[in-house]
Amino acid sequence: MNNKEKFNRYAELLREWSSRMNLVAPSTLSDIENRHFADSAQLAEVLPKDARVIDLGSGAGFPGVVLAILGWNVVCIESIGKKVSFLNAVKSDLKLDNLTIYHGRVENFVSTLPHNEKIVFTARAFAPLVKIMDYVAKTHKPLFLLKGREISAEIKTAENKYKFDYELIPSKTGDGFIIIVKKYR
Repeated sequence: MNNKEKFNRYAELLREWSSRMNLVAPSTLSDIENRHFADSAQLAEVLPKDARVIDLGSGAGFPGVVLAILGWNVVCIESIGKKVSFLNAVKSDLKLDNLTIYHGRVENFVSTLPHNEKIVFTARAFAPLVKIMDYVAKTHKPLFLLKGREISAEIKTAENKYKFDYELIPSKTGDGFIIIVKKYR
């Protein structure tokens, strides 16, 4: 199965499972390719190729599953059992051997990470920036986050607690941003 076929099948699975559970907003099901796939895929332009991707609060697999289809070694962390079942079905159906699904809390997984591995964190529609930084601050690993147009307020809140350098890249698919945080303390 090539990538185009994988994305088509992923869209089918998303529509099918969304009829039974809340995976994404129903209004976005008519434009999965742009609203979810292209939005997630824009991270591929800025992520290091040789890093393991840890996707926080993966939900329906954005951006984690998209990045796995594109070739990254990805761990999707999800605490909700029904969403984990969906992610496992996608992994199996698309034969994504480079995708690991972790059923549990972000903070529990992050505490087990080795310090010497090249890891980056991703997230989309997961939590405010300061909360994400609270989860991962002890690792000092880079963040590549898809955020909405309210990112300025999130940055100000996070700056009250952390010192960090960041880069903002306007989204190619909407009015949001990619925020890259490489150094924080």
